Amino acid sequence: MPTGYQIKDQSALHYLTLQVVQWADIFTRKTYRDVIIESLKFCKNNKGLEVYAYVIMSNHVHLLAKSNKEDLSGAIRDFKRHTSKKIIEAIITGQESRKEWLLTIFKESARKHSRNEEYQLWTHENHAEQIYSNDFIEQKIEYIHNNPVKAGLVEKQEDYLYSSARYYSGMESHFETELAIIRWKTVK
Repeated sequence: MPTGYQIKDQSALHYLTLQVVQWADIFTRKTYRDVIIESLKFCKNNKGLEVYAYVIMSNHVHLLAKSNKEDLSGAIRDFKRHTSKKIIEAIITGQESRKEWLLTIFKESARKHSRNEEYQLWTHENHAEQIYSNDFIEQKIEYIHNNPVKAGLVEKQEDYLYSSARYYSGMESHFETELAIIRWKTVK
């Protein structure tokens, strides 16, 4: 079922929310967050994905991104397909204490959609919003970087390891994003 949040201009900058089915808290594990980071790096280097801001929360990922190959939908589709496969594989073969619970959620979600195989990790929506102004860019970057603060995980945006706030503040980061020209704010 299509929503109003679709990627129409494949080369435009978009704010995206990639949500895990049933809001399952999968990214509480470093292993799965690292799959996301490695996949972002791959998509940046091989799929033309330009990421300007990101945050990996426990059950969703926010991105401010565009495609320099004019195929943002394709890059996000491939990213979601690859990360789903790798994370499901890690759950099955790893030491996941919540294995049964997670696989049940992902299996039940897959049954609800004919285009799925055995498991579904991500919802089919990306909640894509095209960026149309500098103020909107600043608002979305601030929202992305403030997510861990609002969730009570850190006091300052740049203290959260799985966010581009670190890179924007000049700190070592897991993933180097493109830098948007914004007025940087540090929470004190």
